[in-house]
Amino acid sequence: MTPEQNDLVTRSGPDRPLGALLRRYWQPIALLEELDGPRPAKPVKVLGQDMVLFRDSQGQLGLLDRDCPHRGADLAFGRLDDGGLRCLFHGWLFDVDGNCIQTPGEPAGSRLCTRVKQRAYPVVQRAGMIFGYLGEGEPPAFPGLDCFAAPDSHVFAFKGYLDCNWLQALEVGIDPAHASFLHRFFEDEEGDAYGKQFRARSADSDVTMIQVLREFENPDITITPTDIGFRLTALRPLPDGRTHVRITNLFFPQAFLIPLSETMTITQWHVPIDDYSCYWYAAFTSFAEPVEKEEMRRQRLTLYELPDYKPRLGRHNDYGYDVAEQGSRTYTGMGGDINVHDQWAVESMGRIQDRTREHLGTTDKGIVAYRAMLLKQIRKVEQGERPLLDITAEEARAVADPGTVDGVAPAGVDVDAYWREVDARRRAAAPWGPAVAVAE
Repeated sequence: MTPEQNDLVTRSGPDRPLGALLRRYWQPIALLEELDGPRPAKPVKVLGQDMVLFRDSQGQLGLLDRDCPHRGADLAFGRLDDGGLRCLFHGWLFDVDGNCIQTPGEPAGSRLCTRVKQRAYPVVQRAGMIFGYLGEGEPPAFPGLDCFAAPDSHVFAFKGYLDCNWLQALEVGIDPAHASFLHRFFEDEEGDAYGKQFRARSADSDVTMIQVLREFENPDITITPTDIGFRLTALRPLPDGRTHVRITNLFFPQAFLIPLSETMTITQWHVPIDDYSCYWYAAFTSFAEPVEKEEMRRQRLTLYELPDYKPRLGRHNDYGYDVAEQGSRTYTGMGGDINVHDQWAVESMGRIQDRTREHLGTTDKGIVAYRAMLLKQIRKVEQGERPLLDITAEEARAVADPGTVDGVAPAGVDVDAYWREVDARRRAAAPWGPAVAVAE
């Protein structure tokens, strides 16, 4: 990439072309749990914008610019009373729509508040997260993905901080070849943390994914356009004629869908805080039993610290690197949590990767396809056209979840027919039925 192209796809401020594109979509801005407690209000920074998120006494969500329109004081410290958010400086009160409803220091009969309005943004709850829309005009509808169709009991949401630009964080998820190396375990016994899914056996396989990744490190990768972005198929032929099949999906503009197990998938967004840091947001969707939210949260809080969801391992302590472990247990020497492996990979590139210095290979098909798609959609917005997935409620009804699979197809079976049948069987068993579009 040229320096100009690299700048174009990484800078997301309000005055940047990428920023204009990303503001055409709902962005995850917080976990629902972050408004638990006695004071449901917190500062949030998304796409370089400072805002305050709060819930008023009627339970309504509000998202306002953080600086009070009176004299610029910080509304994130405001009092939640009288049905809104009150600035500590002079007591001006704002509702969830940004209307100024009181200016108590002004003379009786003053109509100053009728001439003042704080910038407010639409907010909704979905899949255990709070989404905000930072753009102009009507926000798009949500497409019919399983994480949006599933009941709250079957979705668990979490997030984590990454000390790097959002794009390099996203790109690791559409790179199926890296798992054979970065997430390689030399031992096959049951592991801990997020390495477990690589050791599990599926119903149609007598080999674990970790064995496949370790022993067959050259996947055949195919990119197929879909309604939400593209499907990424990685095939690893096994010696007995069977084929390991892994289907993941790019969900434009900032997310991907991956299989975690036979009964659970992950939809993961990468959202810029600013150009140098981001959060990943993940919705774990169960197609069988309700998720054990408290246990899943407890497990993850052994790895991440509140209130900022920053990882306990990182640059500051060399990601837990252990040379003895690297010699015998893991490829990285950084423990069994594959999120730490990914974190090291993307943060080690620098806070904004210099893509002018890279040399892409055949396994980078997903990276190439996504960058081309991103540049194309940026140009469409610059030309006044609607980008991909900037859809109406009627259009959203035709957009369904494309499905994910990780399994082993029997010898002689058509691979495409195999994964579609497996995915259809899993979705048919879901207690909420087939995914349908969720429109605003």
